[in-house]
Amino acid sequence: MANTISALKRARQIKRRTVFNSARKSRLRKQIRAFRRLLAAKDVQAATAALPRTYSIIDRAVKWGIIKDNTAARYKSRLTARLKALATA
Repeated sequence: MANTISALKRARQIKRRTVFNSARKSRLRKQIRAFRRLLAAKDVQAATAALPRTYSIIDRAVKWGIIKDNTAARYKSRLTARLKALATA
């Protein structure tokens, strides 16, 4: 356990940030999962409408430090490629 006042404060801050970060990570994963469900259902219009919202949540997750830049780029690239393949099929 922390012994100094500053270490105790840091422990409190980490506990609070963990709650925020887990909520944000869950929100990111739920949005990606919802988008993938739209792709699996072959609903091009709904997926096209959901793409900007998904991008926004991915970009915010990068800003908050939940995921890294390249991970976000990979998610966006793969989701867009799947949507494009579905739209052309």
